Amino acid sequence: MSSPLTSPSDALPITRVPRTGLPARAVVVGDPGRASAVADLLSDAKEVSYHREYRTFTGSWQGTPVVVASHGVGAPGALLLFQELAEAGVGTILRLGTAGAIRPGIRDGDLVIADAAVRDDGVTQQLIPAEYPAFSAPEAVLALQRAARAAGAPHHRGVVWTRAAFQPGFLPLPGEAYARAGIAAIEMELSALLVFAATHGLTAGGALVVDGANADELVDKDATGGYDPHRDVVALGVERGARIALDALRLLAAAEH
Repeated sequence: MSSPLTSPSDALPITRVPRTGLPARAVVVGDPGRASAVADLLSDAKEVSYHREYRTFTGSWQGTPVVVASHGVGAPGALLLFQELAEAGVGTILRLGTAGAIRPGIRDGDLVIADAAVRDDGVTQQLIPAEYPAFSAPEAVLALQRAARAAGAPHHRGVVWTRAAFQPGFLPLPGEAYARAGIAAIEMELSALLVFAATHGLTAGGALVVDGANADELVDKDATGGYDPHRDVVALGVERGARIALDALRLLAAAEH
């Protein structure tokens, strides 16, 4: 894997991604280390920028040129990556992330494919009225589902809750109501991507690997010791999810021709 080649004058200001020349389709992740691991799955992978939490690679997945980029933790910072990827010419973005399960029956390592997201992200409320929905592009949902089925991966579809705060504070949360409504999982960035994509003509979706359970009846603290996202079942789920997300990009590219 080669080193970054982008000169400062050719880079966008926040993420330092190249202004031109990026492939049209991207997988985005939170962790820069995870971006590197996903890039290792590509042919001809090249790191094109690394600034702050934003680490970006290009390469090819089964003949489809792709971008892999990290956005850090939280929707406000992630939105900056989405904006600059779009400015650089990326038109399809799939988020591969991790999430806590809320709906019973969703297990560690399972994949949750988001139909839509609750906009509790802490940033989109400042950009557009709260009534505007955060929805995945239907073609992205179907491509992710098709790729998951082909991989034989345990997966679920549903609405996810994007929440800005990782830990609960002193305010009451609507978690019980969301559980009763069948919300599948909770994470921190997806609704910002979906709102940005819908308002800027992009195609977007999300595939989230479960790294813990937020529903009390699913948590076996004696067995797990509480929340621990660094277990083998999660790592295997993330690796499988990366291949599924990349394959979904390939399917979306093929559908356009």
